[in-house]
Amino acid sequence: MKRRLMMKTVFATLLAVSFAGTAAHAADFSKRSLKFGMQNPKGHPAELGAQKFAKLVEEKSGGKIKIRVFAGGVLGGDQQTVSALQGGTIEMTALNSGILGSHVKEMAIYDFPFLFANEKEADAIVDGPFGQELHKKLEEKGIVGLGYWELGFRDITNNVRPINKVEDLAGLKLRVIPNPINLDWVKALGANPVSLAFPEVYTALEQKAIDGQENPVTVIQANKMNEVQKHLALTHHVYNPQSIIISKKVWDTFSADEKKAFQEAAAEAIAFERAASREQTVKSLEQLKKAGMQVTELAPEELAKFREKMQPVIAAHAATVGQETVDAINAELAKLRQ
Repeated sequence: MKRRLMMKTVFATLLAVSFAGTAAHAADFSKRSLKFGMQNPKGHPAELGAQKFAKLVEEKSGGKIKIRVFAGGVLGGDQQTVSALQGGTIEMTALNSGILGSHVKEMAIYDFPFLFANEKEADAIVDGPFGQELHKKLEEKGIVGLGYWELGFRDITNNVRPINKVEDLAGLKLRVIPNPINLDWVKALGANPVSLAFPEVYTALEQKAIDGQENPVTVIQANKMNEVQKHLALTHHVYNPQSIIISKKVWDTFSADEKKAFQEAAAEAIAFERAASREQTVKSLEQLKKAGMQVTELAPEELAKFREKMQPVIAAHAATVGQETVDAINAELAKLRQ
């Protein structure tokens, strides 16, 4: 009888400790509502990735942390969103990593033309020490990087003529992401770069204020640019990783459990988003062709000429980014290509 009583007492104590531990752990998640602003429209792989991330965070926090995704640039352009994020008024965003070069100069390396040969190379670089180190540099600017998903390889559209050779680009007014390297590579091709925030691009194309633009086919299709553009050239001239970032002001208020939940959710969302992006790239190209876009590809000798024209631009911006950073990424790429 005594022994049975003792066992009951021990069991009751263990149960009490277990409940106490559960309660303590649950207390590590605070009720929060966060805004995730982005340029990509609803249904784009990046927007689907953001929704997946939000769902995962809610599940991992037991429903306490809710993230609202604001797609299509409704909270402003990329630079506006990053400024708001640094101030803590918008908590999260995902944007082309190269845009963050205005905050950390080394990030501009991601806008170098013809840097990556394929998605496998890009994944290895951004997920490895090189990509992690660049995200660490953002912290002193009030930004925390949770990882990278992809926008993909960029191609060129216009409404004037098909692009079969490099000279066909001469004189075209092309919208580019507003940063120096993009302005310079367009000039090197004899075209005229126009800096515009992404939410303004469709209207500018529609009103013929610009002749064309450059983006991955998923972005072109999701934003219905085929309605205002006839020609698509599959140049694959730049690959865009996208940085998933959160305000450091907000991050510093998180408990260890909250940080862990966000990091785990980011890792799962990255795998999901990249798979969705690569699947959608194939579908988007087919849909654009069906919609009537005339698709061209540069012959190998023309592509070589394109690359050659980029060399002075890359050399000039290597000095801005820092030769150490250029050497580091080239060394990592050399290892991957062995």
